Amino acid sequence: MFRDIGKMVLLFWRAACSLPQVWQQRRKVFEQLFEIGNASLFMACLLSLFIGGVMALQIGPTMDERGLQRFVGGMVGLAICKELGPVMMAVLIAGRIGSAITAEIGSMRVYQEIDALRTMNIDPVHYLVLPRLAAIMVALPLLVIFAVLVGWMGGALVSVYNPDIRVTFALYWNNLGDLVGFGDLAHGLIKSIAFAVVIGTVACHQGLQTIGGPRGVGRSVTKSVVNAIVLILVLDYVLTRVMIHL
Repeated sequence: MFRDIGKMVLLFWRAACSLPQVWQQRRKVFEQLFEIGNASLFMACLLSLFIGGVMALQIGPTMDERGLQRFVGGMVGLAICKELGPVMMAVLIAGRIGSAITAEIGSMRVYQEIDALRTMNIDPVHYLVLPRLAAIMVALPLLVIFAVLVGWMGGALVSVYNPDIRVTFALYWNNLGDLVGFGDLAHGLIKSIAFAVVIGTVACHQGLQTIGGPRGVGRSVTKSVVNAIVLILVLDYVLTRVMIHL
């Protein structure tokens, strides 16, 4: 495990050192951005809408019993922008995009296309890893912003139309605006950038380490998704612990 983590850190460092060359790979970055958005936007909308609705459904009646229903908007807003939005979008990207990246690079590894790149004096990190990592680091924060807005709307719909909560649209959004500030949104965006680095690095590393034919590709995809989700949750705790005092 520690050996793999060390290899992933080195892979990220090599990709970071080649960041000035990202403009030369801009076409590949844009292609990956389109692929990530096209594959994930609808699922992000659906997932976020119901996450916001469930949050309001869980805490709304309890707060209404104690006469605190006016704070439902702020509670839902904080939970989604600081925690649920970044984590759920990261898990979604790890499952849909991270697995696809691992399968693509793993297939190239199995069929010796990566060896062919090295024969032509093309660095696989510059050609394969850098565009995908850069695209995820741009796409995931944008998806998180979109998911947060949709999640807030889902919470508002449930809060207004659920008779057990009895909150108006104006009260919901006013309280959300009072409790949620730019720093809270930045909290979630910082997490999303860190999660993007984890997803891209893990997916590319597992793809580059693939051996054993098509069955090896399947094993690499499974390891990529599982490792990325575990690291996301561990990193989520660490970042929350660090930023909670800032």
